[in-house]
Amino acid sequence: MLDQDFVYTLLLTGKLALVTTTILIIIGIPVAYWLAYSQYKLKVIAEALISMPIVLPPTVMGYYLLVLFSPENGLGSFFQKVFDVRLAFSFTGIVIASIIANLPFMIQPLQNGFLSLSDELRQVSYTMGKSRITTLFKILLPNIKPSIITGIALTFAHCIGEFGIVIMVGGNIPKETRIASVAIYDEVQALNFEAANQYALVLFVLSFLILLIIFSINRKFKIKYF
Repeated sequence: MLDQDFVYTLLLTGKLALVTTTILIIIGIPVAYWLAYSQYKLKVIAEALISMPIVLPPTVMGYYLLVLFSPENGLGSFFQKVFDVRLAFSFTGIVIASIIANLPFMIQPLQNGFLSLSDELRQVSYTMGKSRITTLFKILLPNIKPSIITGIALTFAHCIGEFGIVIMVGGNIPKETRIASVAIYDEVQALNFEAANQYALVLFVLSFLILLIIFSINRKFKIKYF
């Protein structure tokens, strides 16, 4: 019989990945559309900021987010006073941190998908009197399904393996912020290698399956995102 803490930790990990991915697909589509088609010269700054989590050490980003989420500072103080919600060392806090950390993994595939389409699709749609919203949802998005699936898969996979930001912002609180990657570190520190191996094996299999899906899609449509 599986240990309850083991099951709950995996469920919490899946919950974090699912919530993060859902929010990012909602945010990512309009942002990627703007990045792909906007003529605004300074959008390169937005692209650089969105891509920062790829090159910035997770502990650095986690530290600054922890400071920002603190009840004595900025965003943390606002949420505490207005909504009575604590961000530091809470599930809400690691969701927000996870969203920020996974922005490039959702937005970049979507942006590349939009850029791969011929601009004639948009222009013909506008000529026929279709609005931008209709063009986006009826014309563009159906033609970048591989990019959407890739963005979702990459975001979910990266989220379940995230460690640095989560441990900095959320700590290691059972049933609230203790996700699988944190549990592996905790079990290794306690020399409980059997439990660490169980968590690691589950993450390994999930990551492999997700990458298998991504590469199968890329092979089918003969596209690359890496």
